[in-house]
Amino acid sequence: MQLFEKENANQQALLPPLAERMRPTVIENFVGQEHLTGKGKIIRKALSSGGIFSMILWGPPGSGKTTLAKIISRQIDARFFQLSAVSAGVKDVRQIIERADINRRQGIKTVLFIDEIHRFNKAQQDALLHAVENGSLALIGATTENPSFEVIAPLLSRCRVLKLNTLSDENLEKILSRALKHDIVLQKIGITLKSEAKELLIHTVNGDARKLLNAIDICLQLTDAKEKQKFVIDQDLIREALQQRKQLYDKKGDYHYDVISAFIKSVRGSDPDAAVYWLAVMLENGEDPLFVARRLIILASEDIGNASPLALSVATSGLQAVHAIGMPEAAIVLAQITNYLAASPKSNASYLSLKQARSLVRDGDLPVVPLHLRNAPTKLMKAMDYGKDYRYPHDFPENFVDEHYFPEGMSPRRFYQPKDNGSEKYIRKRLSRLWPKRYKNPTDV
Repeated sequence: MQLFEKENANQQALLPPLAERMRPTVIENFVGQEHLTGKGKIIRKALSSGGIFSMILWGPPGSGKTTLAKIISRQIDARFFQLSAVSAGVKDVRQIIERADINRRQGIKTVLFIDEIHRFNKAQQDALLHAVENGSLALIGATTENPSFEVIAPLLSRCRVLKLNTLSDENLEKILSRALKHDIVLQKIGITLKSEAKELLIHTVNGDARKLLNAIDICLQLTDAKEKQKFVIDQDLIREALQQRKQLYDKKGDYHYDVISAFIKSVRGSDPDAAVYWLAVMLENGEDPLFVARRLIILASEDIGNASPLALSVATSGLQAVHAIGMPEAAIVLAQITNYLAASPKSNASYLSLKQARSLVRDGDLPVVPLHLRNAPTKLMKAMDYGKDYRYPHDFPENFVDEHYFPEGMSPRRFYQPKDNGSEKYIRKRLSRLWPKRYKNPTDV
């Protein structure tokens, strides 16, 4: 009996992880991304026709990029090849292209799936162009990054970019329920997942289905669950499983949204020490430095803005430097930018002004541009009074004239509210002088 139990335990240990065991193989079982896979949508239509086009799947970790690629290949009866951009080189790409050419002559379709395609350099991407162009293979690239930044234009023009969304709580609950009911290991164990534990798990994984199922795997490892035993997963066990960072860390390079969130919030909160700590956590775990640099550019505008206009230039220069020198030296650049942005005065006034203006535009009719603000490049337009009575600000003192720049019939509104902080303090005083009805406050000097 002991020998049998040991053999059975070894067999379970040799099984692939739960996330791999529960990977769906047909489009009907795929959860989420209904805008791509639902009836009448682009991927479902392509599969119905029996063919497929080259594409870039762009979405967050655990949203189903790899699963979707495998389903597509299976349903069009194609040979499936997979490469990781982290470890593959031009030689690997060319070998698969040669195999694809042979397959095509034999009437066999080929799908090449490249995970983290944004990490391929220009030479590696160039090697794909001819094969994608002549149809030797269908390329499916997966990336968590905006492909317009890192995928070369010639390759991007030959592929359709499909955006995958973060999985909803309902999607995650469906995936979890299916695993508990149908997985060959879990169905043999009497598992009770308490409702508060399920809620905590779904809330914590940030839409990442792989992280969700990995956490269940870790729960089993932490308790040494056996067949036919009653097994309860409560909040404490979920918390313990999710703290096993080394086990949950994604081996394919997908990053942790909880860590990047802590990093951004630390910079926003003007704490350079906490910010550089979270930066170190990301870099030590293989984070893509370009991703961090791009997030800092967003932060420079969203959270610092005109309180320190130089911040955007520093962040943008940092991205260029990181791209040029690469790791490990790029980490020094990221530390410098992180400290500078964290120590800078903060203002989200520009971000809020855009948000309010867009809300007004969405809720209203198409605005009418006043005649004096319209361009008049032709005689006919001038005859129609386009540009008539427009006053050129540079012809007036301080390069300013009190003019109506809003749409016809719309009273001026105040969207931009500069803070009394950093450079915006000066901006606020100037606008108070130029547009006193809108910007003059009792505290303005």
